[in-house]
Amino acid sequence: MSLAFGVAIYFVIWWVLLFAVLPWGVRTSEEAGEASNPGFADSAPHRPRLLLKIVATTIVSGIVFAFIYAIMVHHIIRLDDIPFFPRYERVQEAPHAN
Repeated sequence: MSLAFGVAIYFVIWWVLLFAVLPWGVRTSEEAGEASNPGFADSAPHRPRLLLKIVATTIVSGIVFAFIYAIMVHHIIRLDDIPFFPRYERVQEAPHAN
């Protein structure tokens, strides 16, 4: 796995997990027992705690990336190990006629 490919995979994993982590612990101002500020939507989070969510996303992404890296580099799971994938036989190239 090249460095660029690894960074791209990590970025995709991080971005997907960020959207999974964003709703954790979100409460509106009404749920927190305070009045909402004028100019903000009533559904806006009271304290979004984005730094905590970014740190959690980074840690979880590192764990998921390590798992995917191990699968790809060390061939822990191959496509032939997945039971519902079709089986293809290897095709050998014919010798080139000059």
